[in-house]
Amino acid sequence: MKSRHKKLLAIGLGVAGLGVIAALVLNAFQDNLVFFFSPTQVIAGEAPKDRAFRIGGLVEADSVKRDPDGLTVRFLVTDTAKTIPVTYKGILPDLFKEGKGVVAEGKLGEGGMFMATQVLAKHDENYMPPEAAQALEQAQKAQATLSQ
Repeated sequence: MKSRHKKLLAIGLGVAGLGVIAALVLNAFQDNLVFFFSPTQVIAGEAPKDRAFRIGGLVEADSVKRDPDGLTVRFLVTDTAKTIPVTYKGILPDLFKEGKGVVAEGKLGEGGMFMATQVLAKHDENYMPPEAAQALEQAQKAQATLSQ
């Protein structure tokens, strides 16, 4: 085999190897990808039936019910248009409250019940990290000095 053929073979094997690696990485990424849906989208059938996804909205007032086991919680998540019942077994975050934002990850079960495996409570919509608030304040001060 000539030296030229050896180089072409090595390049071809390298490209094929990179292709296999890229396919494996993209496949792993696809398996771990979790989409977010609102209750309206879930009821409209836009959410996947056979894989996990996230649902977000507000915890409806007077909807939180705890089972006697102390760990199972049932509540309603609404986007003010549609409502989805959610069941979660575990310890809820401290920020979880009725009327506040929530994001739950899990799968849709029988009868439209969302079976959550993880519940995340959202901060107030007015919340801003201190670094972002400071940067915004500095930008406003700079804008005010330029306009004077």
